[in-house]
Amino acid sequence: MKKRQVVIKQRKSSYTMTSSSSNVRYVECQKNHAANIGGYAVDGCREFMASGGDDALTCAACGCHRNFHRREVDTEVVCEYSPPNANN
Repeated sequence: MKKRQVVIKQRKSSYTMTSSSSNVRYVECQKNHAANIGGYAVDGCREFMASGGDDALTCAACGCHRNFHRREVDTEVVCEYSPPNANN
């Protein structure tokens, strides 16, 4: 039986992630207030504002939970590129 040696060479990536940031905003309320009568009606609340009390997940404007508000995520990723060495 012959023995075989396998050598795996990994290349170092030329892209390096330097920073990543994300901002989360909760915008218009999508709670259907007329669901119990078979209709569709939203309250018109345009942005989630946390109530100042113990329950910070309740909107101060419409009284709905934060989960009823549409979530927007703004993500920014900054990458640096360094060309691979010519000696490899």
